[in-house]
Amino acid sequence: MTALTRFPRFFVTSPSPCPYLPGRQERKIFTELSGPHAGELNDALGRIGFRRSQSVAYRPSCVGCNACLSVRVVTNEFRPNATQRKLVRRHSDLEVTACRPWATEEQFDLLRRYLASRHPGGGMTAMDESDYSDMVEQSPVGTYVIEYREPADRGGKLVGACITDHQADGLSMIYSFFDADNADRPGLGNLIIMDHIIRARTAGLPYVYLGYWVKGSARMAYKTRYQPMEVLGPNGWRPFSEEEAAPPRQMQVRELA
Repeated sequence: MTALTRFPRFFVTSPSPCPYLPGRQERKIFTELSGPHAGELNDALGRIGFRRSQSVAYRPSCVGCNACLSVRVVTNEFRPNATQRKLVRRHSDLEVTACRPWATEEQFDLLRRYLASRHPGGGMTAMDESDYSDMVEQSPVGTYVIEYREPADRGGKLVGACITDHQADGLSMIYSFFDADNADRPGLGNLIIMDHIIRARTAGLPYVYLGYWVKGSARMAYKTRYQPMEVLGPNGWRPFSEEEAAPPRQMQVRELA
């Protein structure tokens, strides 16, 4: 392993508006992933809360705020509830394929429709095909695009996809997108997570990394449905308590007579 890999150089971004909590500023610390040991570095950084974007590993480094917490599902202990089991059965006819990281027009079209439905006005809506190709193909680590398609006898339409890294201790879901307006295929986002948990467990991998959970952000609430889950704190990974996800209780003030 090179000295640059053992001792990577880190940089910090300028503050910008937080996309999850209004009125707050976000800042990231990041380093480059390159060379023959990029995968090892990505694995090590993933275990301390970093995420990958193309050839960069980053994590939040916000002044006065630690709301973004890394979370991962413990695959061997995960037991799906009745709703999750029903979801897997409902979509069991989908054809799922782990593809090499190569961008296609079909994937990009699905991404555009997903962003228009779920994240209109977000920063990613300005992406063009070249940007998407970079997002998929500029990976120095073991990456796949997991595709979810209708059965061949129904046209084989692409209804979901996830850019996924295979790390030493688990699968890291980099970015997933799906046909959000398909009334015949509800819950595709949850299905993709369920499929990754099953895939990781089958491969003997202990974790599925879901990225960051932000308490108080409705966009992140879905991640708490996959228990048991671990959260990264100052003293390392610890079990996530569902009480952490509960909204703060309203204090009842009793009037004095």
